[in-house]
Amino acid sequence: MTFLSTRRRHPLAGLVVLALALVVMGGVYSAFRPAAADQSQSDTALVSQGRKLFVVSCATCHGLNGEGTLDRSGINGPSLVGVGAAAVDFQVGTGRMPLAAPGPQAPARHPVFNPQEVRALAAYIATLGPGPAIPAADDYGTSGMTEQDIAAGGEFFRTNCTACHNYAGSGGALPSGRYAPSLHGVDPRYVYEAMITGPQSMPIFSDAVLKPEEKRQIIAYLQTLESQTSYGGSSLGSLGPVTEGLWGWLGGIGVLVLATVWISNNGVRARKKSHE
Repeated sequence: MTFLSTRRRHPLAGLVVLALALVVMGGVYSAFRPAAADQSQSDTALVSQGRKLFVVSCATCHGLNGEGTLDRSGINGPSLVGVGAAAVDFQVGTGRMPLAAPGPQAPARHPVFNPQEVRALAAYIATLGPGPAIPAADDYGTSGMTEQDIAAGGEFFRTNCTACHNYAGSGGALPSGRYAPSLHGVDPRYVYEAMITGPQSMPIFSDAVLKPEEKRQIIAYLQTLESQTSYGGSSLGSLGPVTEGLWGWLGGIGVLVLATVWISNNGVRARKKSHE
């Protein structure tokens, strides 16, 4: 005690006390902190599973470490560094990846991997570089949306999306054999992920372009379109002049041709009867 009391006014005494306090607080926290080790081990196992799936199913095109590959014609498989878990969840969860066959665009189809494997692949790709995470249910959920929110979503959709996806979300053609897919029946999570990751020809709508709330409003508007009544009769797929023109040719002109043939035949029969 005499040793300590004689040195308590030493210039370094405060630093020594602070260091001892930090050591004590660190020990107390280590003893009573939540069991985060199990979660870490779980994440590590998920990433390890994703790595194994990636090497077997994806590395041929995207490279052993997701760095991308090149062939003689250019890019064979793009780099996945920094695309984020959301991009993997969208591409693999909708069956677009692994790519069934080379082409200008990957179509949606039945997923090759189950949900657990999709999560594992997403967890592994997320370790390659920072990118958008898989959104939570609250991010794309539309519960509590009012009519004003839906109307606002319609405005955002018509401003940003109709040029490619059609005014009714039915999809449309793009240059070089690409197309904007129909948005009818698409899971809201995938709609949200498409907006934040920009798959294929779609631009990325970051939070600086469309706020998260505005993205939810667009999703609510799309859900309203699916249940909306076609007051003008048959919607013909809501594809605009394409199906309407086809119906005009096959239906309208076809009826006119049949009417012309009927009138001609009846005229010939009438003349024959008059000569008799």
